[in-house]
Amino acid sequence: MGNAFGLSRTLICQCKILPRWATLSDLSLQALVLGSLGLCAGVLGGVIGFGTTIILMPALVYFYGPIQAIPVIALVATVANLSRIFLWWNVIQWRVCFVYSLAAIPFTILGVNMLVQLNERLIEITLGIFLIALIPIRRWMRNQNFYLKLWQMALVGAVIGYLTGIVATTGAINTPFFLAYGLTKGAFLGTEAASTLSILFTKGITFHQLGFLNVTAIIQGLLIGGCVLVGSIFSKKIVLALPEKKFLLLMELVMLISGLSILAMSF
Repeated sequence: MGNAFGLSRTLICQCKILPRWATLSDLSLQALVLGSLGLCAGVLGGVIGFGTTIILMPALVYFYGPIQAIPVIALVATVANLSRIFLWWNVIQWRVCFVYSLAAIPFTILGVNMLVQLNERLIEITLGIFLIALIPIRRWMRNQNFYLKLWQMALVGAVIGYLTGIVATTGAINTPFFLAYGLTKGAFLGTEAASTLSILFTKGITFHQLGFLNVTAIIQGLLIGGCVLVGSIFSKKIVLALPEKKFLLLMELVMLISGLSILAMSF
């Protein structure tokens, strides 16, 4: 692990981690765009349990580049998940969280160390293809009517932890497994958020050790996360009122547009 960290730090020093826009007016516009997207993402993510980082990812990749964007996304996702945990605390299934997290943590570390050794353009292409591929994968899983046992959630945690370490966000593919365990609505939203939090904390610690999670990234992530938090507060009132099917179709459209946008930026 020590050799891996050393190699990663060498690679990081060769990467540009400053924002692509540097003037005051551009930074103001950047803050306005990301803040507005964060507010919308917080509402949508709070209702369907995922989508917060998917909405923000193209803009963050554009402003900061694919490598620096990932630790910022991890911080934003952490704030979003904390808000959902707070909103649905009473119905969270903590046994599922424990089993899932126990397997997810070591595989997240493995995924992050794989990520920092990849080429920036390759990361952008991977992110774009991954988001688009999630659309048919999610539909297939929903049609299979899976029912998972508690021990199987450990396997899910290992796979999702590794993928999240590499591709920044896996909330959309995470969803079918928690639904297959029998969780719905508030129980699903809270339990999935609490389980994923272990992955996000692990990513944050690992990125910090690798030199990615600097003060600038922390401030950026927390500011955008604050907008997400405001949006999440409004989500609880509409969870039961809005049809899930329409939101899933909308999310698929968001995933498609986001994936195509990131692919376009890679060329």
